[in-house]
Amino acid sequence: MTRTLRFAMLIPASALLLAACATQQIAGAEDEGAGAQDHRVQIVRTAEGTPHIRASNWQDLGFGYGYVQAQDELCTMGEAFVTYRGERSRYFGAEGRADATSSFGMPRNLDADFFFRFMLDDAAVARYRAAQPAHMQKLVSGFAEGYDRYVGELAHGEHALAQAQCRGKPWVTPISADDVYRRLMAAMLAGGATRFIDAIVRAHPPEDTVPPAAAADTPRRDDTTIAAQSQSQSSSQFEVGGGHGIGSNALAFGAGRAQDGHSLLFGNPHWFWRGPDRFYQAQLTIPGQLDVAGVSFLGVPVIVIGFNRNVAWTHTVSTARRFGIFELKLVPGHPTEYLYDGRVQKLDAVPVTVQVRNADGTLAPVTRTLYRSRFGPLVDLSSMARPLQWSDARAFALRDVNADNTEAFENFLEWGRADSLDTFIATQKRFAAMPWVNTVAIGRNDPRVWYADIGAVPNVPDTLAARCTTALGHAFDAKVPGVPFFDGSDPACAWSGANGASSERLPVQAMPGLLRDDYVGNFNGSFWLSNPAAPLTGYARIMGETGTPQSLRTRLGHTIAAQLLAQPGGVTRDALERRVLDSESMSATLMRKPVLDALCATQQRAPLVPLMSPTDTPDKKANVVNLTEACQVLRAWDGSGSADSRGANLWDAFWREASKIPAQQLYATPFDPVRPLDTPAGLKADDPALAQALAKAVVAMSKAGLALDSTRSQQLYSQRGDVRYPLYGGCDFAGYFTSACLDGMIARSAAAPDGDLHGNSYVQVVTFDEHGPQADTMLAPSEADDPASPHYAEGTARYAHKMWTRFLFDQAAAEAAQGSHTEVLDSGH
Repeated sequence: MTRTLRFAMLIPASALLLAACATQQIAGAEDEGAGAQDHRVQIVRTAEGTPHIRASNWQDLGFGYGYVQAQDELCTMGEAFVTYRGERSRYFGAEGRADATSSFGMPRNLDADFFFRFMLDDAAVARYRAAQPAHMQKLVSGFAEGYDRYVGELAHGEHALAQAQCRGKPWVTPISADDVYRRLMAAMLAGGATRFIDAIVRAHPPEDTVPPAAAADTPRRDDTTIAAQSQSQSSSQFEVGGGHGIGSNALAFGAGRAQDGHSLLFGNPHWFWRGPDRFYQAQLTIPGQLDVAGVSFLGVPVIVIGFNRNVAWTHTVSTARRFGIFELKLVPGHPTEYLYDGRVQKLDAVPVTVQVRNADGTLAPVTRTLYRSRFGPLVDLSSMARPLQWSDARAFALRDVNADNTEAFENFLEWGRADSLDTFIATQKRFAAMPWVNTVAIGRNDPRVWYADIGAVPNVPDTLAARCTTALGHAFDAKVPGVPFFDGSDPACAWSGANGASSERLPVQAMPGLLRDDYVGNFNGSFWLSNPAAPLTGYARIMGETGTPQSLRTRLGHTIAAQLLAQPGGVTRDALERRVLDSESMSATLMRKPVLDALCATQQRAPLVPLMSPTDTPDKKANVVNLTEACQVLRAWDGSGSADSRGANLWDAFWREASKIPAQQLYATPFDPVRPLDTPAGLKADDPALAQALAKAVVAMSKAGLALDSTRSQQLYSQRGDVRYPLYGGCDFAGYFTSACLDGMIARSAAAPDGDLHGNSYVQVVTFDEHGPQADTMLAPSEADDPASPHYAEGTARYAHKMWTRFLFDQAAAEAAQGSHTEVLDSGH
């Protein structure tokens, strides 16, 4: 039950606060005996808007964190909580979609509702809640109360100019602790189940009617092979972010390689700038128990990337598969019954009802029956190939290892309390609960750096995969490598059946970790080249590939590390901060000169290229494209994606087309696993597909109304009110280390210019000295989504101008800083 809410007040930072004294007096006290504690929560806002929240217990800390997130992000969070409750159709209609993408994509409202009501039902929430330790439960409960406090203040007419976009809307409602748990659970599924929303909500036995809006997408059944019928669906669709270029960069340099003798960590998740999964920056303090800073996802009361006085860490998206498919053998004539261990088992048929708002404002219930097996939900994968649809003979079930992962956020919370790098590593190994990320970390007064992909991964050694993969599974593997696709009728093929194990999760000793004194790095490649001098091999294929071509960004990341290490005297913070934002494109660094030599060597005549489409016949007259201006622009280009650079837009349009050319046709030197960071290399200059790619780029630029020599910022920018902030960098496919990408960048939407913008989001460079953490940070999307907030554009402006902010970890320094102000809340407990 929400407790009585008493008062909030603003006081000058110079007044330095009764609440600070009160909390210091109870340092180290646990929540027991709370009646003797002061329940005032101190919130210090520094100039860029970052809240430093200080409380005496877990409940009040959660209260303060829920309150400030609501202050800054209420409209986004209100819509998100509606989504996780499965109520989008109630408020926004069945056919609409969110206006920003997220870790679960942008599904149709009705499909999202069925999915979340099915996967995050009351029983699942109760299990998740019961598995949390007492202090986490108090933190979550307090977060909901703090959020509700702000919602209540708006309802009573306070904050007159705030939240105009959603103020008074029926979907902005109070929340409960269970809403927060649903949000945490949804985050766990980002590497698995949420990539299959459509497949789960449309799965139906063959005699049933196809669910609404799915009929046109459902192919006929036949026995055609996956290889022949597989559509253009990419493996990246099944990865976190759904192929949107979501990922991250991480580098850590050991103390012995740093000029000042202190380890350095660079962390930079490439993430969403809008929507429910955007990052929120804060510091959370309970004197004597917790003091940690960094970022959370919206709606999450725990820091997930950041630093305390003794450790700093960051994450990148892992290549390990977190889900698998089980092929069910159905009982003839009974398509909702399947065989397991020689016995008949019946699928759980779960009717799910969603309230849908009609055009006239009335509500009507819509019910659909979804199905669950012992492994997990049934899925219809026919969008990949016809044989993967539920038939009379077989069906397919999805198993997400994180569906039962209740420990990840407790792991994050314990990292916030770690007193050394060794404690940090031991915590990671004890929980083994990271849901879908690699980890890179450093420690205070520790010369070593740490990389690991240790978390919740299906217990699928290669021997099990070899024994249990079905014929369809082998075909599926050609499309989506590394995903276990097993015989669901054989108990020996269950993940917990691996080598007599008792757990469905891969044991810690079977997952990669690396301690080095020089450097480690990950740029969304596999664990293999975390340090090229010590390649990691011998791990199960489910963890990721080794001996395979590396992305251009991975190659550039290791190039940057080598260049910084080669500096006289060692790596410096300033050099690292400059280099990671310099917007170099690895595709241009490697290939621009070969392209110019191949296509633009003759300057005396205009290179004319007949532009052919794949369906053109030889006798059809093709459009002729003149490449003269394109060649001039690419010659004059500085090779970077800087905001004022002229040529990056054209190059990226070209490289998008060139990347479609098969590698054996494009590159002069093929990939060599002995030289993974140097190959493939060169171009086959005489291949006509290269000229076609540049011609197509010229045409695409013209159709978009962009001059060939347009500046990067004419295409890539962030709109905040009437102000356009020029951005820099580029998309992953072109090999930019500085990531800033908008799906369909050439034809971007003027109505919602940041709708699908993603890339550098929270950026941190952290080291330690005798005083504790010395962290420079940026929050590129800014802290608030409310245009009335003074923090609506501050972070974006700083990022646009490459202005790092030194994080004021010391409470007194934060209070005294110019532009800071302090708010004190009474939680009413």
